[in-house]
Amino acid sequence: MKSTVYFCKDLSPESVLKLYQKLGKELTGRVAIKVHSGEEGNPNFLRPAFWKPVVDHVGGTIVECNTAYDGARNTTDRHKVLLKKHGWSDMYPVDLLDAQGPDMVLQIPDGQTIKQNFVGKDLANYDATLVLSHFKGHVCGGFGGALKQLSIGFASSYGKRYIHGAGDAVDCWNAEQDKFLESMADAASSVVKFFGGNAAYINVMKNLSIDCDCCGETAKLPCMGDVGMLASLDPVAIDQACVDLVYASTDAGKADLIERIESRHGSHTLEAAEKLGIGSREYELVGV
Repeated sequence: MKSTVYFCKDLSPESVLKLYQKLGKELTGRVAIKVHSGEEGNPNFLRPAFWKPVVDHVGGTIVECNTAYDGARNTTDRHKVLLKKHGWSDMYPVDLLDAQGPDMVLQIPDGQTIKQNFVGKDLANYDATLVLSHFKGHVCGGFGGALKQLSIGFASSYGKRYIHGAGDAVDCWNAEQDKFLESMADAASSVVKFFGGNAAYINVMKNLSIDCDCCGETAKLPCMGDVGMLASLDPVAIDQACVDLVYASTDAGKADLIERIESRHGSHTLEAAEKLGIGSREYELVGV
């Protein structure tokens, strides 16, 4: 059965809310609104004001986790400073999920590569999630969207290393590529199941760089023009639709982003996530 993915070309804060409302999904209880806070010096991440109408409407809490690499977000103290510098904590209530340990461990009995996912322990305080993703390239995964937010995004600093290492948090940067991608899908599935369907996803195809917002000043500038925004209740379908829109674009700059996706075998994350039953690569794109 095809999933529904809504698409809007207008890249305005008001259209983010319009897309969310089109889903017809009321997120109940305490809502964790997952964003990417943006590495120090990154020119491409989506600023807090862009999300304000939908955040105000949902009334949830902005959530993030610390990183697994050196930078301005790899410790709680540094990350809190950057959250303020980038305007997140001035505009919204913010919860750094792994500010203090121990991590919360989600079991993945049907995991293809990993059987556990280590997330920020404060995730236990939430009943629903709105995953707000900036779709773009990624140096490790090929692309980053909803599935990356669900996996690497919700993982604690230790959990990020565990996923990258396909179960080895020590030698975490040398895992076989497909095993790393499968680990991302495994981790994403555990978060999807934790929320039990009380979730919604928005991907924004703007500032389309080959690099993730995890990169600082070294991040490449956008390689192609903005495309639009998508919303769905299916994290696999929304990411698949974004990848398909890149391929379908007439912008010559898409070649750089496609090379990034293909050289990292990014489609395998979609294949693995679909195999786990958390979404479908088959979808209907509905214009808004």
